[in-house]
Amino acid sequence: MRHILFALITLFAFSCNSVTERKNRQTTLTSYDSLLAKQYGADDYGMKQYVVAFLKRGPNRNMDSVETERLQKAHLKNIVRLGKEGKLICAGPFLDDGDIRGIYIFNVKTIEEAQKLTQTDPAIQKGSLIMELHPWYGSAALMAIQEIHPTIEKKNVTE
Repeated sequence: MRHILFALITLFAFSCNSVTERKNRQTTLTSYDSLLAKQYGADDYGMKQYVVAFLKRGPNRNMDSVETERLQKAHLKNIVRLGKEGKLICAGPFLDDGDIRGIYIFNVKTIEEAQKLTQTDPAIQKGSLIMELHPWYGSAALMAIQEIHPTIEKKNVTE
């Protein structure tokens, strides 16, 4: 009986602690932080301008499996490099087999800047992908992805 009572008290203490931690995190996260807003380039609405790129199937897709794998590794290496430079905030493939293969969110304000960055992608250079670029207004909190992602990434995409 004492063991059951001890287990229930322990469980209650841990659950209260979790609730308190969640409330503290929520309070911290919902309080305006002018320094963080400035660091992320946020306007008064917590937003900023980016350029979104839709990666689409290009005209040059007839490659053998060895060349396709080599090009994919070079493509991923370029994505990682742009991310480390702070120019690429988010990238990822679409999971269907449509003509739009993936998405980039560039931390730049103009299509011209994004166009220069897209030209560094080996898949663009080879013509297996083409980019469709659009100015986009989104949450400046996306800037935190570069800080958070490494803490949840067990394997690096270039491994």
